[in-house]
Amino acid sequence: MTLTSGRFIDHEYDRMIVRFSMHDGAREIPCAISTSAMDYLEHGPQVRPEQREAQFARLRERIEACAATKYRATEFEGTPPGIVLRGIDFRP
Repeated sequence: MTLTSGRFIDHEYDRMIVRFSMHDGAREIPCAISTSAMDYLEHGPQVRPEQREAQFARLRERIEACAATKYRATEFEGTPPGIVLRGIDFRP
């Protein structure tokens, strides 16, 4: 099945990640992206913590496309299993 957009959950400053979800039908898939990966995608300086949600919104299409690729490849991590994106996932 194809993944669809879910929701922005939060920015975890201590872990330097942004948590979000995607959906496979009715099933919610937990996802996360490192803040350094988002900064890499924008090719700019690190944004402030209060700007992370807006940054995620700007990059959402690219982030979700990468998450969908990892989902199809069944590259799950953690408990409960989810998708984790890092800068290396966006490098050619």
